[in-house]
Amino acid sequence: MIIDKLYYKLREVFSLFSQKENFDNIKENISASIPFRGTNLWILIFAIFIASLGLNMNSTAVIIGAMLISPLMGPIMGIGFSVGINDPWLLRKAIKNYAFATLIGLITSMIYFLISPISNSSSEILARTSPNIYDVLIAFFGGLAGIVATSSKLKGNVIPGVAIATALMPPLCTAGFGLATGQFNFFFGALYLYFINTVYIALSTFIILKVLDFPKYHFEDLKMEKRSQKIMWILVFFTLVPSIYFGYTMVRKNKFEQEALHFINTEAIFPNNFLLNKKVDYENREIELTYGGQKLDSTSIKTLNQRLNGYGLGKVKLSIKQGFNFIPATTTEEMSATASADQQLRKMLLMKSDSVKFHRDETYQIFKELKVQNSDIDNFGFNEMQQVNDSSSNKINVVIIGTKILLEEEKQKAITDWLRVRIKDNNAKVIFNAKKQK
Repeated sequence: MIIDKLYYKLREVFSLFSQKENFDNIKENISASIPFRGTNLWILIFAIFIASLGLNMNSTAVIIGAMLISPLMGPIMGIGFSVGINDPWLLRKAIKNYAFATLIGLITSMIYFLISPISNSSSEILARTSPNIYDVLIAFFGGLAGIVATSSKLKGNVIPGVAIATALMPPLCTAGFGLATGQFNFFFGALYLYFINTVYIALSTFIILKVLDFPKYHFEDLKMEKRSQKIMWILVFFTLVPSIYFGYTMVRKNKFEQEALHFINTEAIFPNNFLLNKKVDYENREIELTYGGQKLDSTSIKTLNQRLNGYGLGKVKLSIKQGFNFIPATTTEEMSATASADQQLRKMLLMKSDSVKFHRDETYQIFKELKVQNSDIDNFGFNEMQQVNDSSSNKINVVIIGTKILLEEEKQKAITDWLRVRIKDNNAKVIFNAKKQK
């Protein structure tokens, strides 16, 4: 008896039917959000320009603003809705407008990046070129939230939040950046993420319509109805199968990368050696490690290959590169081999020189990105330092930002948060040095 009461109580609390909106109102709202002409079209173009500026400036706040005003959710939800209610005319309308909006978005963003003086790949752009399983889940649950809100009498302010969470605008603009700069890996990677978001939002819309048992269209001609339903299910199939494949591929890729990094961090550490670079290639099932220091002997390399099996990487190719070796002299004969030692020293100096040049170029690039965000920034520098106390010693990144005037605390915090993401160090010490007080 208690279990039955609890069951009915939970069913009442979680039920969507008590707040279910009238079907005609839902259809009218979704149909009205599909077309891209006049106001909707210009809002899309302006939103694309804003998102492109945000990507160019590497500004998360500006990108979020663009997503808030973007009308792209309309035709995507229209696709899922029309499939769910068996309405081929609405589906045709939604697909045409979706394709048109996508084309306009690509052209607008490409034009912006063609005329923009800044053509570097910011961290915000790079984040949109490599989709993973989390993007799939965000799009799916975001789509669920969107259609549940649309189908409810208590609308709330969900759709803008869904637009931000699923991030339809940034990948579309990143694809435009790829076209403008001729970087087609950016174009295809970003368009892939955009497609994933579209598929999973439409799919979640379709699922909720089935759960809420909305009415479907029926035709007087039964053959026409069956043919229409057949077309609908073919579309559902060809939408669902690729999305399952994409999701499965991403899960495998993420698993492979996690296993590879676990293997590298646990096993690929040797005394008198430095791991200069690591590359994990899922497509070719290969792990490439570049070492500097004492040369690894064949036994160590063989042992490393054997330990791959323990991490589920048995069929993975392990490639060891040792371009910069320093072989310590331990005998009189080795000490006399001056030519060989000189060659090794030259290699080490070259490696050091390349490292210094990379750090200098990276520092200058970050300085340019900071100047775009705030013109009061006068100079910038960062480096790794050794921090010691009575009981421990650790390395920290110290960042110094010189400004013309003292920045407000809110601006300092925003710059600090952005910098920590940019240099991938949440513990970096950021120091502001103002020439004069306000």
